[in-house]
Amino acid sequence: MGHDWADADHAGQLHHVELYASDLDASADFWGWLLGELGHEPKDDWDGGRSWVNGPTYVVLIEAEDEEPAYDRNAPGLNHLAFHAGSREQVDRIIEGVRERSDASVLYPDQHPHAGGYYALYCEDPEGIKVEVVAPE
Repeated sequence: MGHDWADADHAGQLHHVELYASDLDASADFWGWLLGELGHEPKDDWDGGRSWVNGPTYVVLIEAEDEEPAYDRNAPGLNHLAFHAGSREQVDRIIEGVRERSDASVLYPDQHPHAGGYYALYCEDPEGIKVEVVAPE
């Protein structure tokens, strides 16, 4: 991977997120699909990791040394990642894509798509990480 210096024009915005996966291939398949739907492009691909970039922000996925899944979004730490969507239609396309996948599931189906009080997708990735995709008004 090359150097990823900060961009002063984006001061205060998210630079990158790094996630660990117990099964890199399974998680990379999900994250590559989801991030591609959200406009990210592949950035780096190396033995034990992948990354995708969108503007100044990138997401890194690394194979965990411990293969025992230990993520619990209800424990102290990260609860979920939320992404901007370009439209409600984009959220709907991603929802349908999640429903077609065997490695992810839509959360809160009885409240969907307004579980958070606004139009969004909530789903889980193969590791159980909650992901949100929020539509504009």
